[in-house]
Amino acid sequence: MNRDRSDDVVLAVPRGRIAREVIPLLAGIGIEPEPAFRDPDSRRLAFRTSVDGLSLIRVRSFDAATFVAFGGADLGVVGYDVLLEFDYDDLYLPLDLGIGRCRLAVAEPAEVASSDDPRRWSHVRIATKYPATTRRHFAARGVQAECVKLNGALELAPQLGLCRRIVDLVDTGSTLRANGLVEVEKIADISSRLVVNRTAMKLRPRLLNALVDRFRKAIDGAPD
Repeated sequence: MNRDRSDDVVLAVPRGRIAREVIPLLAGIGIEPEPAFRDPDSRRLAFRTSVDGLSLIRVRSFDAATFVAFGGADLGVVGYDVLLEFDYDDLYLPLDLGIGRCRLAVAEPAEVASSDDPRRWSHVRIATKYPATTRRHFAARGVQAECVKLNGALELAPQLGLCRRIVDLVDTGSTLRANGLVEVEKIADISSRLVVNRTAMKLRPRLLNALVDRFRKAIDGAPD
């Protein structure tokens, strides 16, 4: 870890939906970010909090785990989809925060799904942001997965002939339906986890364990 250990403890939070959902959770443990953190139009990336010595950074969802794993942040909020894809050894995963719930799923055009049986697949070509997870999932049942790596607009891939199927996060399924796709197989249930850099935990065990305990108590007291 290259950061000066006299620096603030840094918590990495993904942008967008997770940032919005984490605000009430932070409030429940007495952490209030400065107002700019709530502004989706703000170009700032680092923010103070009401807790002395604790700051937040707002990053892309795929980057939150990387910042923590390589010591740019001490702890972070990371989707389980990202953890499945990158499988960093330097991350300690003490808590499921129960926010950002969705699922990682396989989808294909509705007209294909009406006569398709996933149990009969032997080779699939799939557009996805999650090639490692996708290959691992299909390899477990003897299916060869050829992955086309895309970072967005996955629903266009079947329409434009890149492939017949996609693997992506699904919440309500409305985006799939709007693009003529249906979910045909679930790979994993997804939620956001609290992750901690293992080296930081060794260097600052009391401080980081205290933060983890505060998150744990807030989750234990939250309604289902």
